[in-house]
Amino acid sequence: MHFSASAVAAATGGTVIGAEREIDGAGIDSRTIRPGQLFVPIVADRDGHDFIPQALDAGVRAYLTAQPTGATGEATAIAVDDTAVALADLGRAARARLTGAVIGVTGSVGKTSTKDLLAAVLSTTYVTAANERSFNNELGLPLTLLGAPDDTEAVVVEMGARGVGHIAVLCEIAHPTVGIVTRVEGVHLELFGDIEAVARAKGELVESLPDHGLAVLNADDERVAAMAPRTTAQVLRYAVDPVEPRDVDVYATDITLDDDLRAAFTLHTPWGSAPVHLAARGEHQVGNALAAAAAAGGSGVALDGIVTGLSAAAISGLRMELTTTPSGVVVLNDAYNANPTSMRAALAALARIDTPRRVAVLGVMGELGDNAAAEHRGVAEHARDLGVEVIAVNAPDYGSAASHVADVDGAVTALADLAAGDAVLVKGSRVAAMERVATALADR
Repeated sequence: MHFSASAVAAATGGTVIGAEREIDGAGIDSRTIRPGQLFVPIVADRDGHDFIPQALDAGVRAYLTAQPTGATGEATAIAVDDTAVALADLGRAARARLTGAVIGVTGSVGKTSTKDLLAAVLSTTYVTAANERSFNNELGLPLTLLGAPDDTEAVVVEMGARGVGHIAVLCEIAHPTVGIVTRVEGVHLELFGDIEAVARAKGELVESLPDHGLAVLNADDERVAAMAPRTTAQVLRYAVDPVEPRDVDVYATDITLDDDLRAAFTLHTPWGSAPVHLAARGEHQVGNALAAAAAAGGSGVALDGIVTGLSAAAISGLRMELTTTPSGVVVLNDAYNANPTSMRAALAALARIDTPRRVAVLGVMGELGDNAAAEHRGVAEHARDLGVEVIAVNAPDYGSAASHVADVDGAVTALADLAAGDAVLVKGSRVAAMERVATALADR
């Protein structure tokens, strides 16, 4: 989205130092910043002001600063009191320019995949913008709004939370007109305390919606379904193969999974029914697709656009990536993140692969609080019940149902006897960086 330097200053209460300039979007990382963007130096573990020279070398000609310095060379500085606060203010200014739907997506699992599916569906009908990867916090959300093209008709913003009140802050910036809540699970309990606090936090999105808005709620999750009274907006409920379809608005029946782990089903909506074959892998993607279908249909996308978008949608990297190594080993790389729910979904997908041997190389599941040991043991025992061997990488909580190694090299050594046709799942929380195992296996 284009802003002049003076418009940036007006939105942030800042002062322009240097020539008037046009910016198009913004960035906070000098390594990925693009010419024409506004560089926003964030002060965190490292002071982003130290990287202004690198941003200028990358072609940036305007930047925010909270330091008592003037413009550098040919660049223009906008002096502000706090760069992070100024970024949020710029996000609000960008949101004020948007006239179409702004759709917020939250939930303990499935946010990013739902965002990806929804953006693909909306793009069949509207000029659509969505956050990159999982840019879902107080920095990523305003960057997404600022990155939307000037002619954007619909924006999808993923909303994460690390405590009660966080989503309310994001909603105050984005003012969503549509809100999706996928699931409420016992993740990040070290931060939330208990699952009821998770439900309160996720429901802040529903509470923020205007009277003319739309809430899309997962009827398969009782805590999500119970959020309906928290809004005066219209509510659409979705469910996977419900026992009583009359109790939901959007649902799937006749679900099958092909040899490439891609789901097909019959989609039922208030706007008609149609067969869908997902490009995304894993049966758990059916629920995410239903959420996307409900939000898109409620935003004016026709049924054929919904089907086309779902069938073509690609999912962000390190999520259910299925490859075969030169030696014939099948690798299912779902290493982006992990919690007990997503672990079971990935294990279910692995169990569907027709192979003589299935191995799950698992890293730690982070931020589970007091339930961490029990949750890890439960996942390992569930894998054993599915006939899946577990190799735990520096994660002793998986217990006696797993084999244990100290690091990635140990995991690769433990997999030395894999044969053609064997299948390996690689998964763990981001801190575990389990994609390194998949990379090591790629050339074998």
